Amino acid sequence: MPTEAGAADAPPTRRSVAQRTGPWLRGWALLRHAGAGLVTGTFVLCLAMSLLPLATIVLMGRVLYLIPLSFGQEAVDGAWDQLLLALSLAIGALVAQQVVAPLQAGLLETIGRRVDRECVGRVLRATTSDAPLALLEDPDVLGILSDARAAFDRQSRSPGEAAAAVLPLVGRYAQVLGASILVGIVVNPVAGALLLGTALALRAGVRGGMSKFGAIWDDLTAQRRRTGYVRQLAITPDITKEVRILGLLPWLRERLRTETLAQLRPEWAGRRRVFFLPFVGYGLLGLVGGTAVLAVVALDAQDLDLFALGVALQAMMVPMRFGVHFPESDLQTQYGLQSLEALRRLEARLAPGPAAFGGAHGAQTVAHVPTGAVRFENVWFRYSESSPWVLQGLDLTLEPGTSTAIVGLNGAGKTTTIKLLARLYTPTQGRITVGGIDLRELPADRWQRSLSLIFQDYARLELSVTDNVTLAPTGSDDQEALDAALRAAGANLLVDGLDDGASTVLSGGYARGRDLSGGQWQRVALARALFQVARGAEILVLDEPTAQLDVAAEAEFFERFLARGAVDTVANGRPITSVVISHRFSTVRPADHIVVVEHGRVVEEGDHDELMAEGGRYAELFVLQARRFRADVEGRADGTLVDVPEVIDAGGVS
Repeated sequence: MPTEAGAADAPPTRRSVAQRTGPWLRGWALLRHAGAGLVTGTFVLCLAMSLLPLATIVLMGRVLYLIPLSFGQEAVDGAWDQLLLALSLAIGALVAQQVVAPLQAGLLETIGRRVDRECVGRVLRATTSDAPLALLEDPDVLGILSDARAAFDRQSRSPGEAAAAVLPLVGRYAQVLGASILVGIVVNPVAGALLLGTALALRAGVRGGMSKFGAIWDDLTAQRRRTGYVRQLAITPDITKEVRILGLLPWLRERLRTETLAQLRPEWAGRRRVFFLPFVGYGLLGLVGGTAVLAVVALDAQDLDLFALGVALQAMMVPMRFGVHFPESDLQTQYGLQSLEALRRLEARLAPGPAAFGGAHGAQTVAHVPTGAVRFENVWFRYSESSPWVLQGLDLTLEPGTSTAIVGLNGAGKTTTIKLLARLYTPTQGRITVGGIDLRELPADRWQRSLSLIFQDYARLELSVTDNVTLAPTGSDDQEALDAALRAAGANLLVDGLDDGASTVLSGGYARGRDLSGGQWQRVALARALFQVARGAEILVLDEPTAQLDVAAEAEFFERFLARGAVDTVANGRPITSVVISHRFSTVRPADHIVVVEHGRVVEEGDHDELMAEGGRYAELFVLQARRFRADVEGRADGTLVDVPEVIDAGGVS
């Protein structure tokens, strides 16, 4: 078979053949992931299930032939015994089909699940390891992922179902070929060939129509994703409060109806176009072909005995039914193979490529992760060619073993800076180095293992406290690290108050589970970051770590973390570089190094005293926010602000 690149340059006929056969060959190749023994045994069983009806036809033909010879004046000695034997074997064949059918279905399901396990692994590798993060925000990629999720949830047909369904489909073709051969033997070759040609023509029509409708289905990917989201939204408890308080139920119903019809109307129109008039034509073709075969049989009827006539009339019905829907294989292969092709497109889209606009990683030429200062050198970055610049010549140094606070107003580029540090994106221009080596030359996974990073939108897992903190099974050594991380994050008292301690599931939707407040969740997330430090991470990065803490807890947090008390507790004497992102200037005073970012570049940096002495942007915003912050802590009940001259005087600002 030509390669995809070769097929693209091939003549139209060859290209069409490659496009048609390629998915089938790839689906067949997936069967190796189910195990050779299981697949071979199931294939033999499928062939047996396909040939048993032919055996029944032959045996029933024999029964018809023996009936006149077993009764009346023309009875032949031994014919009755032969009749009973043939009838018993025919009944046995029928019973065998009924007994084996559930076993066949179970084996096919097992094969499908094993193949899907491999395909799910491929999706996970593509999305969590190989894919540039920018592509995971692409609408086309999100549409493919949505379809993949639906397929593996068995809401639509999966690649595993397609691969498994190839086996009984081969059996169906073996059956129609065998039936045509039977007719050719007992009647004449012309009848057999005519029957086989009619059956294949009908089959081509059925599969061609399904293929055309499959293309329509693919074109509706974006709309199906919108419809699925609204449908899921309508049955999720997440928006129950808003629906009730704001009276949104009529709006939600109408939106669901609108999106559903926007999907169904093109489907209905396409279905009518593909399946209505064309299938009237295929029906007429079947009628003509069947009539022609019956005519041939009728012409030869005088030369046929009861055996031949019985076999012919029964066998010809097998090919004539070949054009109908096969419930065990048609939908599975059509839409399951589409899911497989979608997976291949996803892997192709997400495969690492040239680094651009946060794209793939560059060449990895350094096998180990170096130590030393991390430097952003004239870094420019934007998320796409059409989007505005987020970073514009950022220069920043993170010295080993120090605490750095990156502060700035919303939209300044703080979180983007951290995404670049974590190699979730790569600079559009400029570079980031560690120990003088460009990050793009390092193995991405090893570099990321050296980081402990918690974003603002950290994961909240409906799992136990232990699972949320460790994200892995824990051993005895890890248990000590877990306990230390919980204490350092101030989450130990929270855990002590839970019914099952660290084994409590953090969701009220489970027995003995518990819902947490935003501040409690934030402490669990902080414990997760500190646990990774305890397990060997050397750079700790916290993005807006106190967004959901009250002001007293926020003040206590920054004092402990930026003064390195909590970090040193879990670091076991190792020097840890810590970075805190915050939009609140008034709380990062204890940091060794404070960096002010505006419009994607560093505008001021130094320690607190130096920046206050400069009287620049930091000092201005520090004083403004410090007054508000202290008012929150010590303000009057009526909410009026309290002056904080001691804060201002300490910084040397009048």
